[in-house]
Amino acid sequence: MSEQRTDLVGLSRDELKVEMERIGEKTFRAKQLWQWIYHQGVTEFDQMSNISKSLHGKLSENFFISRPKVTEELTSSDATRKWLFEFDDGNEAETVFIPETDRGAVCISSQVGCTLTCKFCHTGTQLLVRNLTPSEIIGQFMAARDSYGEWPSPPGDKRLLSNIVLMGMGEPLYNYDNVVKAMKIIMDDEGISFSKRRITLSTSGVVPEIRRLGEDINCGLAISLHAATDDVRSEIMPINKKYPLKDLMEAVRDYPCSNARRITFEYVMIKGVNDSEADARALVRLVKDIPCKFNLIPFNKWPGSDYECSSRNAQHKFASILNDAGYTATIRVTRGEDILAACGQLKSESERVRCSRTKWDFDKPAEKDEKGQDTPVSVA
Repeated sequence: MSEQRTDLVGLSRDELKVEMERIGEKTFRAKQLWQWIYHQGVTEFDQMSNISKSLHGKLSENFFISRPKVTEELTSSDATRKWLFEFDDGNEAETVFIPETDRGAVCISSQVGCTLTCKFCHTGTQLLVRNLTPSEIIGQFMAARDSYGEWPSPPGDKRLLSNIVLMGMGEPLYNYDNVVKAMKIIMDDEGISFSKRRITLSTSGVVPEIRRLGEDINCGLAISLHAATDDVRSEIMPINKKYPLKDLMEAVRDYPCSNARRITFEYVMIKGVNDSEADARALVRLVKDIPCKFNLIPFNKWPGSDYECSSRNAQHKFASILNDAGYTATIRVTRGEDILAACGQLKSESERVRCSRTKWDFDKPAEKDEKGQDTPVSVA
């Protein structure tokens, strides 16, 4: 029946108004529906108390309010929670929530699989199947809220699910239009109402879209850097051959940021590949004059990988060189590793089964940034 009806999740406000006109209703109904869907979190029309019963039936005949199907939910020993979501066509993606004391970040996927094939990343071994729709992107966050009972949308300082990071499966800037549309809906003041400073998008370096992102939503930006030279980066991240470091750094320098809202450079520490003291010094030279901080990520082992994590001593020496140069460099404490929810480990369970028979730092609220408190949150 859903094939004959329209999913209201993922429609823009204007699109929702068009749908109301199509069924002969006044456009003010769009505002009512928007608030019920995105502020109250309801999934059934008969839960909408300010809409008549006769209209409930009319809406049910024409529309539905989607959620992805939860096919697996795992909670780590450290309270990290991971969901495997199945969409209408049977494809799957993973979403992770990493809690801190009274808040945390939801790590959202933007694609089924990934096209980038970064050598250190488990997700990259699952070839790209397709882009996720705005409904499927938003639906991951809404289903996570369902899991924690966080409806209606609480005030920003009262939210457990306080941040969103687009750092899950896929390269979000290769699904640009759908990702931006989804984030604009999430940022709308009369719905989920997320501030742009609580949303961080992580990219491997799709240079043209980085420039567009700053103009369209100007959310937090994290760059999956992982090397300080083109030779090393091209070896472990093939995208660098198309968008080399010179072009990437130019795009990053043009992105709207400040000392209170810095660019995050993510750097997976791989033994003997990118973890030398010379690499750290090259990194300092590379990011000169960019308001930034570093998120050093211990490499998380996954089945079939030949890489090893840098030693703790190498990690601390690397961080010290960055710190001495005036940059904040935190070493992430790996979270969710026992449920393959840590950085670089995401890979949908269906793909894992077929083949065998996988703390994301986010920008803190402005008042904490200004105090210089950097406590990284690990998400998948």
